[in-house]
Amino acid sequence: MKKIILAFLVVLALPLSAKSGDKIVFSAQDLNGNAVSETLFSKNKLTMINMWGTFCNPCIREMPDLAALAANNKSRGFEIAGIVIDATDRAGKIIARQKKNADTIVAKTGANYVHILPSMAMWTTILKDVQAVPTTIFVDKNGTQVGDEYIGSRSLSDWQKIVDELLAAVE
Repeated sequence: MKKIILAFLVVLALPLSAKSGDKIVFSAQDLNGNAVSETLFSKNKLTMINMWGTFCNPCIREMPDLAALAANNKSRGFEIAGIVIDATDRAGKIIARQKKNADTIVAKTGANYVHILPSMAMWTTILKDVQAVPTTIFVDKNGTQVGDEYIGSRSLSDWQKIVDELLAAVE
């Protein structure tokens, strides 16, 4: 009986991460103060959502590659949206110092795709189970997650292979 209870507790402790088929819905603002929502997904066949932090060196190192990935695949119906996980508190209040850091990082890395400041609702939905950054998911034009969740940074060529596979899957 103790083993059954222990096994049950272990299962309950496992994170419930985002998975293929989940629909992503949100309302927030970007680094420029513009309102953004899941409607941004409808403009493309596939959107990469890259959750990153201003403290995360691997996140920052891959940003020039992500900018190139976005530019190289724009004509194919692909875009990237970043979510700066440390630019707001859990209530969605902007942390000015972190936002300024994010602005600086985006400018220095050339990551000129949209970067979202998490709203309170995002902390209880899309971000609730993020345990490491960078964490990346992909959604189709309806905001439905396709493929796996990716934890950790990748090279441009590795991301390109993943994008090629997922674009083929949603076309």
